[in-house]
Amino acid sequence: MTIAALEALTFGLGRLAEAAGGAGHRLCLLTGDRAVYRHELAHLTPEALAALDIVDVDTFDESACAAALAAVPDLRGLVNSTDTWSVPGADLAAKLGLPGPDPAAVRLLRDKSRVRTLLHERGLSRGRALTVPADPADPSNPAHASAASTATAATEILREIGLPAVLKDSAGTSSRNVWPVRNEQQLHAALGEAAQRAFAGRLFAEPFFSGPVYSAETLSWEGETRLLGVLSRQMSPEPSVREEAAAFPVAFPAPELGLLQDWVGRVLATAGHDTGFAHVEFVLTTEGPELVEINRRIGGALVGEALCRALGTNVYEAMVDTALGRRPALLDSPVDASSGPATGFVLVYPDRRGTLTGWTGLDTLSAFPGSPEWCPTAVPGRRVEHLDDQRGCTGIVLAEAATAELALHRALSAAGSVRPFVAADDEG
Repeated sequence: MTIAALEALTFGLGRLAEAAGGAGHRLCLLTGDRAVYRHELAHLTPEALAALDIVDVDTFDESACAAALAAVPDLRGLVNSTDTWSVPGADLAAKLGLPGPDPAAVRLLRDKSRVRTLLHERGLSRGRALTVPADPADPSNPAHASAASTATAATEILREIGLPAVLKDSAGTSSRNVWPVRNEQQLHAALGEAAQRAFAGRLFAEPFFSGPVYSAETLSWEGETRLLGVLSRQMSPEPSVREEAAAFPVAFPAPELGLLQDWVGRVLATAGHDTGFAHVEFVLTTEGPELVEINRRIGGALVGEALCRALGTNVYEAMVDTALGRRPALLDSPVDASSGPATGFVLVYPDRRGTLTGWTGLDTLSAFPGSPEWCPTAVPGRRVEHLDDQRGCTGIVLAEAATAELALHRALSAAGSVRPFVAADDEG
């Protein structure tokens, strides 16, 4: 028997393969670029390696994916743990008669503008979304705008949303195409930049909510949701919006944690997510939590690994259970996020664009406390084009401690010794 995965997150493939093997299934990964999983494949355990098959296919071609899945022997489930492939994954599962989410519900979650509007209408958000009107001269490009239409859009945003505000892609990922704006000059500049960008969805505006950013890591089954823990998220200074560091699990006081459990359960129910993992990003404002976005998957970067270590179990087993259409055992497990080591991790970015040539400081990581680990996300020779979002990340330093606070301190200390070298275009 086999479980297929339509692509996967950069990290966690080994854990997923082990979980599939433990359930008596093989894991078949469909991927358009197996180099994405270079680090994971190099560190697979013998058990995970024995349970894994890889099929190279254009994963943006739904017909090609359907044909590849039809050729998988005794296919029982389809894992879909990414945002980019969540809609086609739901469609494919439905077409093949496999367990899976309602494709309509997945489409809703992939539209941040619709989710914001829905939560506002249900009293779960103080802010509403405003779709930025496209230039009538080019309706095929929702980001295109002439000077006149940009001025019109700015006026409408100021009237309907106010400042500060955030402009973003309704279907964006990795913090791409996100502009926090605090004054009219920044607003016009952001609209001008947006006019030159390609969007996965459409441009919209929403209020800027002030406060620290967290993410609730949850697991649901048929409308019942368990909060597995809360991850801290350190963001870069504005105007960039890239993620810099994170730690898990945040030690909230019991009453506050209970309020977050109730809030995230209501948010997911309202948004139509009733089964599987969810990574719910939110701002903890002076008036309570405000949603940033919902990702119907396990958290990216090293969030899955952080969950495994803190809970003392392979949480990817719940992903396998869900793909097979059965209630995840983790939902009823007595484990909690304080039972294992806490983790902190830091994303390492270069300070300029160019071609990555390597890193210094990796050989000194073992001298730092917390057993720091280096998880590369890029290889020498790769061009670094984007420094304002997660695409510029070259690797992650992870460290452990008894608490998330101490783990983050250790990870920051160790990551401070790692420096990526980038050759500018005019060098060499």
